[in-house]
Amino acid sequence: MTMSNIPTVKCGIISVSRDCFIISLSENRRHAIVDSYNKKYGSLYEVKKTVENETDMLAAVKEAKDAGCNALVVFLGNFGPETPETLIAKEFDGPVMYVSAAEETGKDLINGRGDAYCGMLNCSYNLGMRHLKAFIPEYPVGTADDIATMIAEFQPVARTLIGLSHLKIITFGPRPQDFFACNAPIQPLYDLGVEIEENSELDLLVSYRAHKDDPRITAIVEEMAKELGQEGNPYPEMLPRMAQFELTLKDWMAEHKGARDYVAFADKCWPAFPKEFGFEPCYVNSRMVSQGIPVSCEVDIYGALSEYIGLCVSNDAVTLLDINNSVPKDLYESDIKPSTNYKLEDTFMGFHCGNTPLCKLRKGGVKYQLIQNRLLENGGEPDFTRGTLEGDIAASDITFFRLQSTSDGKLRAYVAEGEVLPTPTHSFGGIGVFAIPEMGRFYRHVLISKRYPHHGAVAFGHFGKSLWSVFQYLGIADISFNQPKGMLYPDENPFA
Repeated sequence: MTMSNIPTVKCGIISVSRDCFIISLSENRRHAIVDSYNKKYGSLYEVKKTVENETDMLAAVKEAKDAGCNALVVFLGNFGPETPETLIAKEFDGPVMYVSAAEETGKDLINGRGDAYCGMLNCSYNLGMRHLKAFIPEYPVGTADDIATMIAEFQPVARTLIGLSHLKIITFGPRPQDFFACNAPIQPLYDLGVEIEENSELDLLVSYRAHKDDPRITAIVEEMAKELGQEGNPYPEMLPRMAQFELTLKDWMAEHKGARDYVAFADKCWPAFPKEFGFEPCYVNSRMVSQGIPVSCEVDIYGALSEYIGLCVSNDAVTLLDINNSVPKDLYESDIKPSTNYKLEDTFMGFHCGNTPLCKLRKGGVKYQLIQNRLLENGGEPDFTRGTLEGDIAASDITFFRLQSTSDGKLRAYVAEGEVLPTPTHSFGGIGVFAIPEMGRFYRHVLISKRYPHHGAVAFGHFGKSLWSVFQYLGIADISFNQPKGMLYPDENPFA
């Protein structure tokens, strides 16, 4: 399915030059970067105006905007002019990266020396004085090929920042009883530039009923049946109900996004939902996120926000899972220990009822929610508790992460890279055996100590570097990760 709800980045590059340096040095180095990037990674718009002063800065930023650029690279091809180069970040409405030129050869260190290594320090100092946000790579000095790679690594960061600045989270709540862990203070969302619209579950039900017999339902039913296949579609009579719900969400998105370009949902899904709507919404939620529209479970607003960040960073489907249950020792001994170096405490099972997209399952199909069937249908023949998408999550590299506000309105985040193992779970739901190095310590000294909720977002691949950069750009002061053995957490008992 097409990712229709995340930005497309058009990145431009502006070179700057201090007026006492040779301007052609900066321009020629800029040309070389563009050539390298276009050969390896795609298209980079080259702003022709080189900036030496504030008037040049205004002209260069206008050129970039007129070309449709929504992200910028400011390249110090030599020492650079501190005032106009930093004002680019102020005048341009979008994420900006700053990089600088390395010297190319020891054979040309008179007219060919640019001193951008030095200029980058003053650039950073001036950005700080102006309280301007900018993305600066870990080592922001390089040759044309080096900088082309830095620009490529900037693209998912830029895509995420653009997305967040144009995002609205739409909720249908309130949260289920005893799910206080998924608290969602609103102020930090506004601080991030994210809009929110909160609605009642009744609003959603009224809209759903208004879509009865919508002529578009048939096409979505056919699409669902094709996606699931015969084996994964044991309840074909359920598909029209679920297709009606998918249409309801998409129409609500179109009618309520308002001034925003992108939407994520945080929806109530139990206990009243299945009986009143006639199905569990999990399969529809899985389809929505496959199209770039997260629908988080249990009105988890910061879970939806995290999922959206993961979509933008990875440009791929994501999921939201409970950090759910430990791996039994006998299963670890038989299926994990012989073929890996993971300790038992490095492993756990990530689970939700069925919101993980079909493309991320080894083999999946529509089933019924066992726990809700016990609660709402007394464990009998399932009817309205059908609609989950179940199966073991396919083996893959993953990044487990979350951006969360504390109850007193402070943003914090965690990022941990690991993998889904090919180990069969022998369980129900959308579920997988996860392994993250030093997960046991991370679980105790980050997830428990910092009071994170039980939901975590999962991106399918290793995206820790980009996620870390996004959280830093957003000004998140407290970012945690799974620290390696020998690197103690602040509250970790050194004698343990």
